[in-house]
Amino acid sequence: MPQAPTRTAVGIVGAGPAGLMLSQLLARAGIDSVVVDHRTRAEIQGTSRAGILEADNARLLTESGVGDRVLREGRPHDGIALRFGGESHRVDFRALVGESVWLYPQTDVFVDLADARARDGGDIRFGVSDTRVVDLTAEHPGILFTDADGVAREIRCDILVGADGSRGVCRSAVPEAARTHFFREYPYAWFGVLVDAPPSAPELVYTHSARGFALISQRTESVQRMYFQCDPDEDPAAWPDDRVWAELQERVRGTDGFTLKEGPVTDRSVLPFRSFVCEPMRYGNMLLAGDAAHTVPPTGAKGLNLALADVRLLAEALETALAKGDRGALDTYGPRALRRVWRAQHFSYWMTTMLHRTPGATDFDVRRQLGELAAVVDSAAGSTYLAEAYTGWSRSRPAPPRGHGAQEARL
Repeated sequence: MPQAPTRTAVGIVGAGPAGLMLSQLLARAGIDSVVVDHRTRAEIQGTSRAGILEADNARLLTESGVGDRVLREGRPHDGIALRFGGESHRVDFRALVGESVWLYPQTDVFVDLADARARDGGDIRFGVSDTRVVDLTAEHPGILFTDADGVAREIRCDILVGADGSRGVCRSAVPEAARTHFFREYPYAWFGVLVDAPPSAPELVYTHSARGFALISQRTESVQRMYFQCDPDEDPAAWPDDRVWAELQERVRGTDGFTLKEGPVTDRSVLPFRSFVCEPMRYGNMLLAGDAAHTVPPTGAKGLNLALADVRLLAEALETALAKGDRGALDTYGPRALRRVWRAQHFSYWMTTMLHRTPGATDFDVRRQLGELAAVVDSAAGSTYLAEAYTGWSRSRPAPPRGHGAQEARL
């Protein structure tokens, strides 16, 4: 016998950090929601992802009632090192813009949000299958799926939100004629490793070398995350531990004697990346958020942070539309979000092209990159731009005076 549809104000496809944070923010505004995801909670929790939170998003976790674990267990980083020419050059975020970032893995963000929604009675349905979104331009769009017990289900909502990532069903449900894609693919990828070793540096080290880019990141006092530039078709199985460490050590080698602390490699994977934006971020009564609408190269640490910034704006628009009856607020969400998205696209592209070695690069290309890096670290203005962008154009920082033709500094 067919099950009666579930009615809710907001139906959310995707139970990653974006979908769960939106559900959390809506609940605090008195707006009900239902969240579905084809992955189980264990599958999402077991995926190793980004580890840097902008200052505003660390605050969002605590201010939204998710909890303060980010403050207790996360590690504030007051800067990063740009390493080139065999030497490290620290960019001091705290001194330049008065903000820090937090080393706090996306897995922990997800756990905190999932625990908070469970604690507060949120309707989160993991492990569903055959998900479809229907009637997107109708008054009550729907989500059709089979639940974890094999029962066909239907959700009808006032507004549907696609937060189901770059390969989800929501964006592809928008007719091609109603969306425009902006896309750039890069000729390199990251070889990522998780290692059992103590930290090699107190903060992230972004390295430009003759052999290509390397990033030395951290996770805990005993587990570290590191990456080096590779071909997108590289086979992780061809890289035993000794080869991984030899490559990483060679890329960070310099005149200052900096070396990495080694240990067993417990995970290895190749991470292709690209720049992508879908416009607009609304179709009918469905709105897109996070990776469903845009992706960025990981170099600027913006993927998770953009997703959380999206849903903060989206929650405000939904509250105005649903609780206050002003549906026009839904039209403001996409343009507001896209201002930050394109700013982050520029920053991520800039960091990526400044630090990675492009296949076929000439000596001129390499020297130009070194000149650009020197211009950043030798200039207060250059370092400040990097610090401001990396920490996330914080809302708590006063906006500078607006000159002729200047755009809004705070989003």
